[in-house]
Amino acid sequence: MIPVKEFGRTGHLSSRVLFGAAALGEVNQKEADETFALLQKYGINHIDTARSYGEAEVRLGPLMKKDRKEYFLASKTNKRTKVEALEELYQSLERLQTDHIDLWQLHFLVDPQEWEIAMGEGGVLEAALDAKRQGLVKYLGVTGHGIDAPKSHFRSLLRYDFDSVLFPYNYLMMKHTQYHEDVDTLVSLCKERNVAIQTIKSLAKRPLGDRKIPFATWYEPLSDKDSIDMSVAYVLQNPDIFLNSTGDIHLLPFVLEAADTLLDYPTDEAMEALVKAYDMEMLFT
Repeated sequence: MIPVKEFGRTGHLSSRVLFGAAALGEVNQKEADETFALLQKYGINHIDTARSYGEAEVRLGPLMKKDRKEYFLASKTNKRTKVEALEELYQSLERLQTDHIDLWQLHFLVDPQEWEIAMGEGGVLEAALDAKRQGLVKYLGVTGHGIDAPKSHFRSLLRYDFDSVLFPYNYLMMKHTQYHEDVDTLVSLCKERNVAIQTIKSLAKRPLGDRKIPFATWYEPLSDKDSIDMSVAYVLQNPDIFLNSTGDIHLLPFVLEAADTLLDYPTDEAMEALVKAYDMEMLFT
């Protein structure tokens, strides 16, 4: 079974690997049910989805209706105003067949202009606080893609005491000096406040460009056992963070097996060799 760790101040013992339900966006219910069985096999008890992830919430609905108490359920909204965000929250609750979401996150909140709208009067933060008062959500978080995500999250935490953050984290991203510094600054504040730290894009190999791939990810992922083993181990060697799994159900078994059988962590020399052997590139610049 994959180890568990307290998810920040929520007190929930979440599996170190969280299921990124973006992988369910374009699958049928049979494929989704097979994925749920795999999650149960490895003890994954934390699901991260979003209203914008295609049919993911719909696919999760039957599982939530049946086993809601077994999972910490997170979803997201990428709306920036209070009215739009609340409308999307009600849709998520209906699609997920539940009366509450454990963690509701302001999604991809990085752009400065969008940040001002979201955090201002009539913005999504007001919606989140209202939803929390009504018991529709228990905890609040903020997520982001791109090289500016950690810096934006730090700003968000100064505006409101969110319960979690989510940002890209892999070997190549952490080699970028400024990004590494921004992550360290954010992580320091999160540890001080006991804010849960979620990471994404552990398997990012390079931007997709014009290439066609047989996976559901919007980037080219690492896809063989050895490279996935090393990349998952690189992330999990940091005891402060959680790893959100891949956006493709066919790569998910490799991620879960890597986390389940993890024995040691790769050296920087080994990671450099991996980057060279697989012609890897930073996903965000």
